[in-house]
Amino acid sequence: METSGFLIIILTGIIVVAISYALDHVWAAVIPIRTLYYCIRAPGVILHECAHMAGCILTGARIQRVVFFSREGGSVTYTRPLLPYIGDVIISTAPLFVIPLVLSAVTWVFSTYLNCIFPVFPPTIASSDTLLVLGEEIIGTFKENLVTRFNGWFLLYLYLTISLVLSIAPSRQDMKNAAIGILFLMLAGIVIVWSKIPVAEDLLTGFMRLLEIGFTLGLVYGLIALLVSSPLILMYGYLRGR
Repeated sequence: METSGFLIIILTGIIVVAISYALDHVWAAVIPIRTLYYCIRAPGVILHECAHMAGCILTGARIQRVVFFSREGGSVTYTRPLLPYIGDVIISTAPLFVIPLVLSAVTWVFSTYLNCIFPVFPPTIASSDTLLVLGEEIIGTFKENLVTRFNGWFLLYLYLTISLVLSIAPSRQDMKNAAIGILFLMLAGIVIVWSKIPVAEDLLTGFMRLLEIGFTLGLVYGLIALLVSSPLILMYGYLRGR
């Protein structure tokens, strides 16, 4: 794997997290009724915390307390994982991979059983041309399901997508917990790329391909949520400018 490819995958993940943080901030700022905001967030928050719980089980951390709803948001309290540092990364970043996979399953259900129309989204973003095509396909998805042949189920799909995308990003506490492990993994990846050791490169390439698929899925659904949120983004800009 080339250094540029490694960095592009990492950059894609950062963009997915940035979209999630930004949209959550916009929705929280624009919607004045907190109960409504919490209702919008509910499916995403529950899945976010369930992803943390799955990470705990996978790494041998004992779950002590689970909170789905509070003024501070959801949380999972757990003991130290059996895998030091790496376990913290897995637990803290689990929603970043679990939520896009669940959204893929949701997309399949709405396509197979509820007659929503979706294109075949690209598994990776190989170039700017691919990103442009992706944008055109997302716009075409809205047109097919809301204009060409209106499907009310697509509105439910958009609600679920918004809710889950708002909860993709790890919380600040999650990032603190995983900071050392993430730094270690990034440095190890760069060293492996530079080392040119075939076996190590093959392992890294396989691992990065999994990350690439997860991050690309997150980007796809993040762009859909971004398009749905465009009226609120304009409203947010107006309110900020007053």
